[in-house]
Amino acid sequence: MLLKARTEPFELIGLRYLDKRMVLQSQEKYRLWTLEKGYIGEIIFDKMTENLTEERYIIDDLLLQVNNSYFQLDKVIIGKDGVYLIDIKYHEGDYYYDGDKLYTLNSKREQKNPVIQLKRSETLFRQLLQNLKMNHLVRATVVFVNPEFTLYKAPMDQPIILPTQVHRFLKELNSIPSKLDESHQKLAQTLLSLHQIKNPFSTLPNYKYEQLEKRMHCRQCGSLNTEVDHYDLVCGKCGTHERIEKAILRHIEEIKVLFPEMKITTQNVYDWCNGKVSKRTFLRVLKKNYKAVGKTKDVYFE
Repeated sequence: MLLKARTEPFELIGLRYLDKRMVLQSQEKYRLWTLEKGYIGEIIFDKMTENLTEERYIIDDLLLQVNNSYFQLDKVIIGKDGVYLIDIKYHEGDYYYDGDKLYTLNSKREQKNPVIQLKRSETLFRQLLQNLKMNHLVRATVVFVNPEFTLYKAPMDQPIILPTQVHRFLKELNSIPSKLDESHQKLAQTLLSLHQIKNPFSTLPNYKYEQLEKRMHCRQCGSLNTEVDHYDLVCGKCGTHERIEKAILRHIEEIKVLFPEMKITTQNVYDWCNGKVSKRTFLRVLKKNYKAVGKTKDVYFE
């Protein structure tokens, strides 16, 4: 039973928007790339776990705080045989272990060792259970899901699932009888109630409204080379057509992410989209999809 589905991280959404409207620095580009790859890996593993048949509670993207320390869990699977804390990785290429350090084979550059991060999360999770006076067996593991990933000198005593082992891992998990009781339900509900909505480590680069390019972008390729043809927004780069109402709603959500303090008014949306369509069209879409607040002159939409 999936209790909390995965959603795209705020930082990933924000960086995508900014990448279309300003020039990101190299480290910001790299951050966007790593977030995109990480999210792809998480979605792939989510699809794999859809075939679990025994009774289990599944919680995705759980952000918790214990003793002023935050930790994030990609996937939590609560079963009769224990609580699985799963860290999902989508690394690509050849890597190798040397002691407790992880390196890329070609460049010999040291990478973050996900096992170290996992053990920290496992320790904090156990502390949380102790604080809650709950007694559950905890099983933590790192799962590498990219078939193009190879790990040389992989330590056999570490909680690592390699791409060739993922299906076997899930098959074995699925073969374990799991009948949930009230204690499992209480744990799941407690974890959901403790989930932190705002991630303090999720930040966007500095930007100002004035420096961002104002146009409507293509939903498919992200290009700002778009034109309005009757009732559609048409991309001049890839040729994608999108109904203008859906395109306007996308850009309103973009404003809400990048400028959460800005009021959603007809003029603000019109300016953001660089007057691609008439103000009358923007007003019609706003009235249809949002609630009007305030008097006629100062009306805005929520």
